[in-house]
Amino acid sequence: MIRLFLALLPLCGLLGMPSAVAKDLVVVQVASLSGPQAVTGKAIAAGAKLYFDHINAQGGINGNSIRLLSRDDAQKPEETVRLVKESLRSDEPIAFLGTVGTNNVEALIRDGSLGRSGTPLIGAVSGASSVIGAPGVFVVKAGYRDEAEALFSRLAPLGQKKLGIVFQDDSFGKDVLQGTEAAAAKHGVELVARAGYERNTTKVEGAVEAMLKAAPQAIMLVGTTAAGIEFVRQYRQRGGVSTLYGLSIIDTQQLLGKLGPAMARGYAFSTVVPQEQSTLPLNREYVKLKAAANNPDLSSRSLEGYIAARVLVAALRQGATTGPAVQKAVSGMRKLDLGGYVLDFASNQRAASSYVDFAMFGEGGRIVQ
Repeated sequence: MIRLFLALLPLCGLLGMPSAVAKDLVVVQVASLSGPQAVTGKAIAAGAKLYFDHINAQGGINGNSIRLLSRDDAQKPEETVRLVKESLRSDEPIAFLGTVGTNNVEALIRDGSLGRSGTPLIGAVSGASSVIGAPGVFVVKAGYRDEAEALFSRLAPLGQKKLGIVFQDDSFGKDVLQGTEAAAAKHGVELVARAGYERNTTKVEGAVEAMLKAAPQAIMLVGTTAAGIEFVRQYRQRGGVSTLYGLSIIDTQQLLGKLGPAMARGYAFSTVVPQEQSTLPLNREYVKLKAAANNPDLSSRSLEGYIAARVLVAALRQGATTGPAVQKAVSGMRKLDLGGYVLDFASNQRAASSYVDFAMFGEGGRIVQ
């Protein structure tokens, strides 16, 4: 019987019978799917799933499907660490993807579980200097300090020399604040007001009061989506007229939907991935797949998750099938062109992307570059 079985094995392929059983390549997202940052966590997951579904529909990677699992950490760093450890034990993931929040990613870095397992975190949703370049953590966009530098290089020539900054009072906000202070000194801009608000809340009343009193020419918003929306609402309702510049972390689609075109008009924001209307091949591909997906969680933030998924798939196509192999493959990527959007993970001293642009809501909610 054994000799007969061995003799028949070569015929399996001829008869269409697999000689090995394909298995799922498991990718895990541990991120906020509830609470103030839920919209971001869901948007990142939706963008990643959009590309994974596209790859699976084409046969997957060597016949193996990519399966995305999402776990809700409710934006609590201790939950992020617990869920990652649990997932490493039970899910055997080849990678983690799209963890949201500087504090959460910093907690993972301090804990060291990812480093010990060799399993990478791709597309960490943070641009903080403490996160960029950390071993096994890959950020697929420009850093927050890159955004601040780009903003100040544009403000100074426009004569906007007095700026206020509203920031989330945690390591994320303080990191951007430090970068902002350095950029302000470099470009001759004065920070006339600084106002923090409590992490994971929308308690921005004190910040609104501080900005109304200081009356800066422009205000930079360094906060999460929910808090950013609430600040704009309260500030405009109380007669604030300063130009508002939002950091890329604030979901502009959500802001427009919550405030309406009239109140959102004049709100400016930085973008660290191309706008949907861009004609780059990356965007054309994304928009086509998005239109067919009909997923309500797809938003302006989802392209970041889509890009992270593309980076992971690029690693898998190099033959990586384990966490350490994926990490090695991504670390070695130089000038990875995803269709006009280029990433380079050569240095741990800077972000993989240098792309920073600005846009503004015009009349009727139209985006003006």
